[in-house]
Amino acid sequence: MRTRLAVLVACVVIGLLTAWYAGSRFAPPEPGPTPGTVRLGPESGEQVAAYLARLPTTLPPPGTAAYALVQFRAELTGADALAVATGAAPETVVFRVPRDRVQTALRFEPIGSADPRSVELARERARLAAVADAGRLTGRAGDVAAAEAAALADPACPCVVAMVVRGDRAALDSLAAGPQVRAVHAAPADARPVELALSPLLPAQREAATPVPDDGPLPPA
Repeated sequence: MRTRLAVLVACVVIGLLTAWYAGSRFAPPEPGPTPGTVRLGPESGEQVAAYLARLPTTLPPPGTAAYALVQFRAELTGADALAVATGAAPETVVFRVPRDRVQTALRFEPIGSADPRSVELARERARLAAVADAGRLTGRAGDVAAAEAAALADPACPCVVAMVVRGDRAALDSLAAGPQVRAVHAAPADARPVELALSPLLPAQREAATPVPDDGPLPPA
């Protein structure tokens, strides 16, 4: 009886030691950043004047780098958008085909380089995404996507509404002062790309960040 009890106690002790060792050796990983928790762009329905007024407070301290959403006054070609972003490192291009009173998609494509070929490849990926949407969607939505794909096939398409860049305070100040830039909205300096939720202010949104009308004639495909 004593022998059986001793064996049982020994098994319990070994089990506890094994669990402790495994827990100490293979501790659960630290939680990573939560995707989409840092919004760059106006809140839905926010007044444009109020949004623009609060942006200077988002800029990082001098000498500190941060990601920022650079929003243009009018749609630009990919080459022109890269030229505007000189002085900061481009990370993502935001494409949107402009059509009067037609809701077209925002398409976010990473580039990670200031090489013009990178933005051309990004435009081609945006075009292929529009082609896929045209094949998947029906009715007006499918027709609009087909027209987007046709527009994005042209390298001269003025289809860039914003870019995500990384730069220090001096670079972001310089961008904000540019004549083609409407707004520079910086993320906290410790924010990572996965945390960014992008909702750029569109050139057509003059009074408030509300959806643009969608009652215009369909563009030709």
